[in-house]
Amino acid sequence: QVQLVESGGGVVQAGASLRLSCIFSGIPFGTDAAAWFRQALGKEREFVAFINGAGSTAYSEHSLKDRFTISRVNAWNTLYLQMNSLKPEDTATYYCALDKLPDGTWRYWGQGIQVTVSS
Repeated sequence: QVQLVESGGGVVQAGASLRLSCIFSGIPFGTDAAAWFRQALGKEREFVAFINGAGSTAYSEHSLKDRFTISRVNAWNTLYLQMNSLKPEDTATYYCALDKLPDGTWRYWGQGIQVTVSS
């Protein structure tokens, strides 16, 4: 059974940093691409960052690239999202995803973790 469990969320003030983690189990982790998405209340889910299986290709959504960094440690089956200089508009539920399918969707999703940034 594949499980993706996020952690590291919480309530912070604007300007703070957080690092989200997503631990994968039940699947070989080092071969599949992974990503982070987020969904704010009343809005559609949006892409945040992508990383390939080896970790050699990684990028964040253009508007976030200076503040958000995705990484992974395959030996630990763990995906990370470092978020710096957080803003109230970063408030959302953040989801990790694994194994991008040919149609662009993702096979596995975490349950989501809340990040709230107060002004």
